[in-house]
Amino acid sequence: MSEQHDIPPPAMSEPVIQSMAAWRRIAAMILRYSYLIKGSWPRLLDLWYWPTLQIVLWGFITGFLVEYSSYFAQAFGVLLGAVMLWDLLFRGQMGFALSFFEEMWSRNLGHLLVSPLRPRELIAALLAMSVIRTLVGVTPATFLAIWFFGFNLYELGLMLIAFFICLIMAGWSMGLLVSGLVLRFGMGAESLAWALIFGIAPLCAIYYPVASLPDWIQPLSWALPPSHIFEGMRAILIDKTVRYDLLLSAFLLDLAYFTAACWWFMHCLKIARNDGKLLQIGE
Repeated sequence: MSEQHDIPPPAMSEPVIQSMAAWRRIAAMILRYSYLIKGSWPRLLDLWYWPTLQIVLWGFITGFLVEYSSYFAQAFGVLLGAVMLWDLLFRGQMGFALSFFEEMWSRNLGHLLVSPLRPRELIAALLAMSVIRTLVGVTPATFLAIWFFGFNLYELGLMLIAFFICLIMAGWSMGLLVSGLVLRFGMGAESLAWALIFGIAPLCAIYYPVASLPDWIQPLSWALPPSHIFEGMRAILIDKTVRYDLLLSAFLLDLAYFTAACWWFMHCLKIARNDGKLLQIGE
């Protein structure tokens, strides 16, 4: 009988090996942030508390307005839908920023960046945690709105997925911007994580059409991706029409802002490295 020899498996190419290693590092960072949340009930409570509180508050306000306002009576849930979509944007930004701040507060960023973890892999992990924290925080509130007020956000169908992508990308851009400012100017810029998003809220046309803003402010509003999303939501709920033009505009703006924000974060990280600030920033 002829001898049988084991055929060695084909060797993986170097790019494939590097790609697999990068995904393992990203997964390890996601696991780290997940353990931080799971091991702290105040962090979990914070994820659920504010979205639930907003739904309850605005649900009762909506019920009152529906009874006394013909505008809201023709499209029940237009305020609740705006609140939930706004929370997607807010949670997307804060999910990124707070995960990054965890490294700053613990003075761990310098240690991470002397490991094989690359900056783009850190960004990828923070983006993933932004999505996870947003879904964990907002999803229970959407079911509460169905059970308590009879408003089902999921009736938006596939457009809800498109709205989610556009809003989460806008949140990422703001999270990258604020994180870069913290790297550049220290933890004194930390408060901008809250100030920035609430500062642009009046321009985002969350609860009212862009046309209700003063004429000179409207171009600023249209320059923000969330304004297109909230206008698109109202078009569906009130006019029963899908505005693909608004969705496309929001996505293109998001793409431009996200690219610029990634460059800004990497630029600030490079400056912090060169100045030796990575081990000095923190509380």
